Parts: sequence; C-alpha cells; structure tokens
Amino acid sequence: MVATRPWEPAAPPPPPTLPGFGHINRYWDRVHEIHAAKILPGEYYVTTGGEMISTVLGSCVAACIRDPLLGVGGMNHFLLPLRGRVGPLDPNDPFDVATRYGNHAMESLINAVIALGGRRERMEVKLFGGGSVIPGMTSDVGKKNVQFAEEYLHNEGLRVLARDVLGPYPRKVQYFPESGRARCKKLYQLQNRTVQQREDRLAETLQKEGVHGEVDLF
Repeated sequence: MVATRPWEPAAPPPPPTLPGFGHINRYWDRVHEIHAAKILPGEYYVTTGGEMISTVLGSCVAACIRDPLLGVGGMNHFLLPLRGRVGPLDPNDPFDVATRYGNHAMESLINAVIALGGRRERMEVKLFGGGSVIPGMTSDVGKKNVQFAEEYLHNEGLRVLARDVLGPYPRKVQYFPESGRARCKKLYQLQNRTVQQREDRLAETLQKEGVHGEVDLF
C-alpha cells in the first residue's frame, strides 16, 4: 500500500507488473497522480498504459518508444561503455561490447513492445540525453551515445518525433506511454554526483562483464 499524507486520499492500486519487470522501482507520483516506474542506467521498462516512466540522464541516452494505436510503450536507459573511459573499443572487433550493448538495449525495448501487440511500422520514438557532464573527459561519451541511437533508429526505419540531446547538463525525463507525452527538464544545477556515479558503475560493470546473450529483432 502506498503511504499518503493525512490530508491526501489513498493512492489507487498500481497496474499489474508485466513479467520481467518486477525488479523495477515503482511508486505513486503525487504531482501527476499516476503510478510511476523509475529506471536506472542499464534498465528498461514497458507498460500497457496508466503509468509514467522516469529517469535521470547524464551522458546516457534514453529512447522512449511506443505504439500509438495501442498506447503500449516504454523507455530504456543505456550507456555505450568505453575502454578506460577515454576512447572506443576496437572497431575491428565484430563482437565489440559497445555496439552489442547498444543494440541489446534498443532491441530489448522494441521486442517487449512487439510482444504486447505493438507493430514496428506504427512505432514512434522520442530521444533524450547524451549530455557532456563528466569533467575532464577527452572523449565525448554523450555524443557517441546519441550518434549510436540516431544511426540505429535510422537504420531500423523508426520515426523520431522529438529529441532533446547533447549539451553540458543532465536531464530528468518523464514519459507517459499511453498518450506519448514526454517531459524533459534540464538540470542546470545538479546538487550531487549521483548521476555520474551511477553511470560510472554501469560502465565499470560492462567493461568487466561484457554483455551476456544476444537479442534479435522480431
């Protein structure tokens, strides 16, 4: 049961969690009066409607993808890992972990929407993130993330309806798959290093463990 303040009505029960998303943090958003799912770097979430998905991006990128006819959609949050955080992995390696991880993040989200009845030809996309937020970086990780995402979406023939990418700041993104509405707030004065620390942890994990398994588009 969601805790409420004494003067507030109790929140309605949340919609059922879809299989495979039980680990995602969900909560009642009092501002929008809607159940919300908060995703972290390396996660994605899909809903059949009646929920908001939120995340905070630094140099990571989030793709919001939905089938507008069904109101089914979701969001991912991914980072292309860079060796030593200063340059790309070997471009001659056909199993380059950066490409594999980016493909995995996008294909997992698209396949989850398709599994719920979505059709590729109807899908619409909104793209966010890719900020240059890591001081002293000689390689622009955010720019590489955005380039990958845009090239991937172009190659797959998916429509990008809106984008808010690059720039020297993190972003908070809220997405409503049922309506397709997205809200993006630039965080000009971030009070702590939480976003950067989360992305650093993800990059370190990917460097050590790589990406396990492959995902093919339906």
